[in-house]
Formats: sequence, C-alpha cells, structure tokens
Amino acid sequence: MIEPLTFNIIYPQQLPHFMDDSDAQYPTNRWVILGVMSLSLVIVMLNNVTLNVALPDLSTDLSADNSELQWIMDAYMLVFGGTLLVMGALGDRFGRKGALQIGLIIVGAASAWTAFYADSSTDVILARATMGLGAALVMPSPLSVVLVVFPPEERGKAIGIWAAMAGVGAPIGLLVGGWAVETYDWEMVFLINVPIILLALIAGAVIVPRSKDNEERPLDVVGALLSVIILGSLLYGIIEGPSLGWTNTEVIAAFAISAISCLLFISWQKRTEFPLLPLEFFKNHRFSIGLIAIAMAFFVMFSFMFMQMLHFQLVRGHSPFSAAIRFFPLPIGLMPAAANSDRLVAKFGRPNVISTGLCLVATGLFLFTQVNIDTSYPQIAATFFLLGIGMGLTMAPSTTAVMDAIPHSKAGVGSATNDASREGGGALGIAIGGSVLNEIYQSTIIIPASASGQSGVIQESFPAAITIGQRMLELGNPEGADLIASARESFIEGMVGACIVAGVVALLAAIIVKWKLPQDD
Repeated sequence: MIEPLTFNIIYPQQLPHFMDDSDAQYPTNRWVILGVMSLSLVIVMLNNVTLNVALPDLSTDLSADNSELQWIMDAYMLVFGGTLLVMGALGDRFGRKGALQIGLIIVGAASAWTAFYADSSTDVILARATMGLGAALVMPSPLSVVLVVFPPEERGKAIGIWAAMAGVGAPIGLLVGGWAVETYDWEMVFLINVPIILLALIAGAVIVPRSKDNEERPLDVVGALLSVIILGSLLYGIIEGPSLGWTNTEVIAAFAISAISCLLFISWQKRTEFPLLPLEFFKNHRFSIGLIAIAMAFFVMFSFMFMQMLHFQLVRGHSPFSAAIRFFPLPIGLMPAAANSDRLVAKFGRPNVISTGLCLVATGLFLFTQVNIDTSYPQIAATFFLLGIGMGLTMAPSTTAVMDAIPHSKAGVGSATNDASREGGGALGIAIGGSVLNEIYQSTIIIPASASGQSGVIQESFPAAITIGQRMLELGNPEGADLIASARESFIEGMVGACIVAGVVALLAAIIVKWKLPQDD
C-alpha cells in the first residue's frame, strides 16, 4: 500500500528567533498541491451553478412547482453558507486535509445517490442540503492549505491562481451543466461530479500535506452555534426577500434573528478564552476592507451571471450549452488578470490594483446598459472580457489581503470568513439584482387583452410570459408575438436597471478600498 506523502510544515510563529519566515521548510511540490486544491475548489463552484441549467427538465420530470425549484437551489446555499465558519474551525482544530477529504466524500455520495435514486423534489432538496454541508467542509480547506504551504514571497501568486480558478468555476459549471442536460438528462448534472471527486480524493490523499492548529485549542461550541444562526438566518432572509417581499414578517424576523445572534456572538467572542473568530481580526483594515471588497465583487458577479443566463436563453433564444459558451470571454479576461495580479500589486500597491479592478467592473456594467435586443454578440463579448479583467484584479489581491492578516493557526476560519463574504455578497447580488429586474419588468410589460386572464403569471415570471406567448402562437393567436416582444423588451429594461445598481455598488467598493485599505508594509 502506498503511504500518503506528508510534510513537516514549520509555521512562522514556531521558528527560532534566528530564523525568518523565508527559512521555513515549505513543501517542494507546493505548486502540485495548489493544482489539487484548485480541482477541489472547482468542484464546489460546479455544484453552485450546474443545476441552474437543469431546472426546466428537472421540474418537468419530478413535477416540481416554483417553490420546490427555489428550494432545490437554495437548500445548498443555505446549508453551505450557514456552516462555513464552523467547518473552517473544525479543519483548523482536527486537520484541514481530513476536512477536505470528508467533505468531498459527502458531496460525491450525495451526488451519486441523487443521480440514481432521487425520484421526488423532496429527495433532491435533501440531497442538495447534504451536498452543501460537504461543500462547507471542502471550501475553506484549499485556501487555508495554500496559506501554509507557500512562503510569503510566493503566496500572492498562489492565491492569484486560486482566485482565478474560483472565478472560472461558475462559467465552467454553466458549460458542464448545459452539456449534461442537452446530451443526457438532469441526473447527469449530479453524476458528473462523481469521477471528478474521485480524482480529487486520490490526488489529495497522496499529495496534500496534513496541517492544523498545533496548539489544539478547544473548539468554541457556543460561537460555532451562534455563527450558524447568524449566517443561516441572514441568508434565509436574503433568499426569501425577493419572493415574499422585503417587508414580509418572516423575512424581517430572519434578519432580526441574525442581528440579535450577531450581537450575542460579539459579546461571547469578547469573553471566551478561545474564540471561534477573534474580533481583533476586524481591527486590521486589510482583513475587514478585503472582506468588503470580496463581498461587493461577488454581489456584482452573481447578479450579472444570474441575469445573463436568462438573457441569452430567453431573449436571444440560445440553448443552455450555447448560452454557457457565450460566457467565456469573462474567464478569459479573469484568469490572466488574477494569476498576474501579484506583479501589479508589487508595482502599484494593493489599494490601487483592487480599486482599478472595481472601476473596470463598474465601467463594464455601465457599458452593458447600452445593450438592447439587436446588440451584436462581439460587443457583448467585449464587455464580458472587460468585466473579467476587473474581477481578476479585484478577487486575488482582496483575498491575499484577508489571508495575510490572520495567523496560520486560524487559516481555516480565515478562509471560511472569506468564503462567507463571497457567499453572502453573491446571494445579496442575486436577491437585489433580481428584485430590481422584476420591479422594472412588472411595471413596463404590456399584456395583450387575450392574455389578460393570465396577467398575474405573466407579471410574476419572465420565462412564463415567453412560454405563454409561444403557446398563443401555436394556437393561432398573433397577439402571442406581441406578448413575447413586450416581455423581452421589459426584461432588457430590467437588466439595464440591475446593471446600474451593480455598477454603483462596484464604484462604492472602489472608493472604500482606495480610501481605507492600507498599503503593504
């Protein structure tokens, strides 16, 4: 039997006084380790988005209504985002490699079970929640392992590559999901995870070193439980806000529970001897401003991607696979920008690079407000490319700022906090961007008299309006064409409004970073 390779990683705080961090014994195969970590990261990103393109087939096959479809998507996000801090702490305490491997096994087993045995929407919802739990174990591990296996002079480059993989994971997920649905069926969206996970498990067992907090501090159980309540209730309120209404009692209660739990968490973290998330981290502007930049960047990215899948498929009539291919100018711009951002940071300073990236994102979004139904794809592709460059210049240096601000013993919690800011920002982006789009769509769509009996459904759902219009045409009613044209025009107007909101958010983030983020020492 081949024994897994292990390395004795010496952390900077453990070095004798006559040695500095550059003398630490880092693994010689650390770039191979980064490759395995990147594969694990892509698996999580794939699970976040592949199911989007399978929802129409899944809803037909399992007779799932709109509420069930929403929870098929949201169960994963809710459990994943809600348990991130806890899982990061468990990785720090008991071992990051073990957390990674167990998480991959959970995701793989839940994926395989869904593909072969799920025959109701309830089955899929439960499986997605289980996959979210596994993903929460996986997600903090890659970045925390990267932090401890790379010396400081290489860490910016390594995190840049990690961020590039995080950025391309979502477009790749859309492409894989589109291919799976068009070539096979919705079950393949889950089954395709299994061989990728097996590869990551084998490579991780052989290559990835063990690392953990060597002081073996006890786990902050109270803080862990409060963190789950804070993040879970916050995400629940964000997820349900657009559908129930932001003034709905249930939504307000979710936000209230999150706020009260946050106050209790802060109070407990100040009093306990071994806090889950030491509050002094937030006094470091690299940590706190880095988190704000990441959250706002993913607010923009998730909001934009959510709109564009509908735009390409329902406004422009592309298949899921064809729509996913049209996203690729974004990662083509993002990958080299993120991977080489460390050089730009060394030359121009981190605040300048991040704020420039956010300004490029804002510029791309404002340019996108000029898009209409007749806009050619090359013009749209150029805007995607510009957005990708901006995201790459934002994500990698912001993540490095966060991770450089924390000790290695808290690498898992630091990575989980970084991931939680991404998840919260992304969820808020979809919620607010979707709300702006829906508000404008509902106020501008013109419903023909012959379809007035279905006006409620048409106003509530852009896809439903297109479907109803097509059905009217099939029945020989020419007003179906008018409904489709009006729905598409109204969607474009809503998309433009949402892009303006996202652009303003990106500009505000640029100002905050330039104003508050300190230069590197």
